[in-house]
Amino acid sequence: MKEALALDQSTAQSGLRSSSGQEETRQAWFTIGDLAKEFDVTLRTLRFYEDKGLLNPRREGLNRIYGRRDRARLKLVLMGKRVGFSLTEIKEMLDLYDLRDGQLTQLRVAHRKFREQMSILEQQKKDIDAALDEVKSTIGEIDDLLKAKEATAG
Repeated sequence: MKEALALDQSTAQSGLRSSSGQEETRQAWFTIGDLAKEFDVTLRTLRFYEDKGLLNPRREGLNRIYGRRDRARLKLVLMGKRVGFSLTEIKEMLDLYDLRDGQLTQLRVAHRKFREQMSILEQQKKDIDAALDEVKSTIGEIDDLLKAKEATAG
């Protein structure tokens, strides 16, 4: 998570590092098909993210050419969606990279938003656990009723 939040120009220009510290790619540019395949998303999804201002590929004729920065941003968009952020929230955090304040503002905002999201997810987990307990209890009651009915029917 820390690596994702520390995206900057040098990261975008030199490649991304995985959690093991190994460089994930040396490729300088990517086609829409390359990114769609790598991240298991549709071409339509990538175009949608471009329309929303989350990605900004350059154009060569009708072709979209994505750089490492776009690839890194896509990785952050997908991670943000996985943890429940809206695209608007993700865009707000990504746009803070452009402030050029040494990422201080971006890191503070991201820290606050991730803490808020963690609280939301923890509450959702409690709600899901409670619902699962109810379902398990109901299944137990139905099992008991089935056994009783089968015993009197057979």
